[in-house]
Amino acid sequence: MRIAVDAMGGDYAPEEIIKGALQAREQLGITIALVGRPEAMQPFLPDNMDGIEIVPAEDDIGMDEEPVSSLKRKPKASIRVAMEHVRSGQSCAVVAAGNTGAAMAAASLTLKRLPGVDRPAIGALLPTYQPKPVLLLDVGANVDCRPQFLEQFALMGSLYSQYVLGIPRPSVGLLTIGEEPKKGNELAITTHQRLLVHPHIHFIGNAEGRDILTGRFDVVVCDGFVGNIVLKFAESVGQMIGQVMREELIQGWQGKLGCFLMKDNLRRVKRRIDYVEYGGGIAPGCCGSLCHYPWQLQTGHGLQRIRLAKEAVEQRVLHRIKAELDPLQTL
Repeated sequence: MRIAVDAMGGDYAPEEIIKGALQAREQLGITIALVGRPEAMQPFLPDNMDGIEIVPAEDDIGMDEEPVSSLKRKPKASIRVAMEHVRSGQSCAVVAAGNTGAAMAAASLTLKRLPGVDRPAIGALLPTYQPKPVLLLDVGANVDCRPQFLEQFALMGSLYSQYVLGIPRPSVGLLTIGEEPKKGNELAITTHQRLLVHPHIHFIGNAEGRDILTGRFDVVVCDGFVGNIVLKFAESVGQMIGQVMREELIQGWQGKLGCFLMKDNLRRVKRRIDYVEYGGGIAPGCCGSLCHYPWQLQTGHGLQRIRLAKEAVEQRVLHRIKAELDPLQTL
């Protein structure tokens, strides 16, 4: 299996991305196609290039650049070249950091949408009280949605959770302002009714904001406007808790001693609440697997995203989504 990795996206590119790719080569036994400017990647490449291929790209797209116009202006940008590698059949999936809008635009322009998918979504994994994440989608690809879009998000998220995350029967919730079926705007009320009767979605009701991280729901669906706000708020809460703990736990000699004695526990706490352990997204709905992760992330996080992309390919998630969505086109 070969997975294309955009080596030029994010704050720590290309060094940290290459490190994560090398870990994936060793631990996952796959071939990595590193896409980027060869002169920028060369200082960080190992002597042993077994399982590593270099795919040259002439440019990259920065975080502050407008996605669509940048892709048109830079047809040989690394993210576009990575998508072309999948479309041509040379790679099975794309893993990218950096400009989320550019990644989604490149996927839509190059890989196209699956039949039956009106809008691809971006899904993000968030920590919960339980030892499992929750998949929230959409988190930014579609700020204006119709009920059938959210229905498709729910189905795609369910299949991803089932076959990639290993959850046998994912529970789905619709994010709105109350548990009652009639609570919310017209979009929420209509979507609730559609999800309720869908035979392949285990819809257990509306989810309020306080329910997202409880672990009650495996998948929570909403439009991209609301989802992006929730995602950024969750990130800020994790950062705030971490900062407060760092400041308060070292106060006085008792605090310092306690931190020393509890250092392993504190590391586990950090892993459970730190959004970078979960942050990043998958983009079900395109004719090719895309796994995007936040531009701030470093080595080990890239490895985790490559692992998720590998699982999505091995479990034929795109094929399963297409098979499930075909009947919806007649509704």
